[in-house]
Amino acid sequence: MEKRRLGQSSLNVPPITFGCNVFGWTADEKASFALLDAWLDAGFNFLDTADVYARWAKGNSGGESETIIGKWMKARGNRDKIVLATKLGIEMVPGKKGLSRAYMQTAVADSLRRLQTDYIDLYQSHRDDPETPIEETLSSYADLIKQGKVREIGASNFSADRLAESLKISTDKGLPRYQSLQPQYSLVERTGFEGALEDLCLAENVGVIGFYSLASGFLTGKYRSRADTEGRARGPGVAKYLNDHGFGVLRALDEVAARYEAKPGQIALAWLIARPSVTAPIASATTLEQVAELVEAAEIELDAESIQKIEAASKAA
Repeated sequence: MEKRRLGQSSLNVPPITFGCNVFGWTADEKASFALLDAWLDAGFNFLDTADVYARWAKGNSGGESETIIGKWMKARGNRDKIVLATKLGIEMVPGKKGLSRAYMQTAVADSLRRLQTDYIDLYQSHRDDPETPIEETLSSYADLIKQGKVREIGASNFSADRLAESLKISTDKGLPRYQSLQPQYSLVERTGFEGALEDLCLAENVGVIGFYSLASGFLTGKYRSRADTEGRARGPGVAKYLNDHGFGVLRALDEVAARYEAKPGQIALAWLIARPSVTAPIASATTLEQVAELVEAAEIELDAESIQKIEAASKAA
């Protein structure tokens, strides 16, 4: 499997990132260990999590995903084989959020403790913090890199203007630059990334590891009616795609999938992997069968006709 360089960073990663937001939510510790084992056994080693995962689940307080990953790496003794990405900035408890120097020092210490490691390969600003000067944040990242706690940095949920400003300050001040961006990006969520943000990432060689690549599972084809969403953890996030546009995208994916003897979700990921701007889309799995499907998706090379069909169906009205 060919690895891809993440932006201008020192990190080389496989073409799909495993989204670890499911750990401690829809996958318990035992299931998470099995998923991680299968992912690594298949030759994939890029994991993306965040300190806040999975705070939203009943009984959780945040940090559950990092804790599970930390236990797994310690049990397997495989830290040196993993490209580990995590994020900070979203509120963990009242008052604990943002990208200030003081909070960043606290947040990284907490994440390292949960992850049971002394360094993070890719540390990401989970969202922009307009209350903290960009130079303060980037200087704080410089300190963390100098301390050996962080190798590279990335951004998530940034606008084109704010990412451009951050990159300029990095250049002007000799500070670390954001080597990656995590935008929401899928066949049913194209407009937020395509345009100014995508153009900037291409021009500045910023790697892209978009989230919700399968639109909370909608693009796998398992949600084709309101009834399909009932009682499902991701059901509420899928309902907005149950319309003519969403169904049109699924029809196109079904047609292309039939040609490749693949599944709709695999084709959706293959389309993302083929985008010149995308380095490694993020996708999650909660079963070993789903892990196998992700692995197979990385091997699909779509022809021009298939890409054209998919893009025509997914183009925003």
